[in-house]
Amino acid sequence: MELRQLHYFMKVAQKEHVTQAAEELHVAQSAVSRQIHQLEQELGVDLFMQKGRNLQLTPVGHLFCKRVESLMKELDKAVAEVHEFLDPERGEIRIGFPHSLGIHLIPSVVAEFRKQYPNVKFRFKQGMFPSLIRDVVSAEVDLAFISPFPEGHDQVEGDVVLTEEMYAILPPNHALAQEESITLDQLSEDKFILFSKGYSLRPIVWQACLEAGFTPQIAFEGEETDTIRGLVAAGMGVSLLPEMAFFQSNPLQPARVRISEPKVTRTIGLIHRSDDKLPLVAQAFRNFLLTYFELMSETKKPPFGS
Repeated sequence: MELRQLHYFMKVAQKEHVTQAAEELHVAQSAVSRQIHQLEQELGVDLFMQKGRNLQLTPVGHLFCKRVESLMKELDKAVAEVHEFLDPERGEIRIGFPHSLGIHLIPSVVAEFRKQYPNVKFRFKQGMFPSLIRDVVSAEVDLAFISPFPEGHDQVEGDVVLTEEMYAILPPNHALAQEESITLDQLSEDKFILFSKGYSLRPIVWQACLEAGFTPQIAFEGEETDTIRGLVAAGMGVSLLPEMAFFQSNPLQPARVRISEPKVTRTIGLIHRSDDKLPLVAQAFRNFLLTYFELMSETKKPPFGS
């Protein structure tokens, strides 16, 4: 069974006439008749029956036509996707990212990119560190922002695009809330509000506390930046959050204090599959991002708005 046979079959089913189908296909009538005959022989059934001067689908022909129509639509979709893959100014970019980057960073970079490429579509997928790695490896997404950057992974590769300072956040009435900077060990007696296990910020905070000489006492665990920040502002404990987490208005705000020792940062990387070629539109976005973050680093301007 050949694709040409299916194409001819669908055209005859549409026109109900071999001559009209041949004219629209710009081929000889005999060529259409021969292909339909060969298709019927291969299937072992009659797909058409004569009705006056026209052809009409048989009952099994109707059934076959529905299946072929669905198949042809999927084929057209596949061809369109190939064209989009090869067109850096159109197509779709599938990108993954953690929740903490979805408030300002992702909207900011996408908005800037679309100024140059207004016809590009985006499909977004949020996830935690392990799921973002899986999504890249399984080709569920083309690119993923991830934190921390996965050094030495054998299936993904990429670039560190941003290194972000982590700040202590304290209840407004905390004894250290008005300090310009503190050492992390000054919070060793405080209760901590941390992200739940699986979130990338949790091990960063945990390791920083160990480096400062203490194990954090956990009062609460949360899954969103707003939750952590709100609980701290309500006096439930202290925590550490990256600078990006403070660019959102909220009537209940904790105090933010710089940590002088140890220096606590998180890396944000942009990764893709190491054994696969990116669609041209995704490669264009990746090139844009690398230039964008390099410029932001040179100007010291935060790339996520204000």
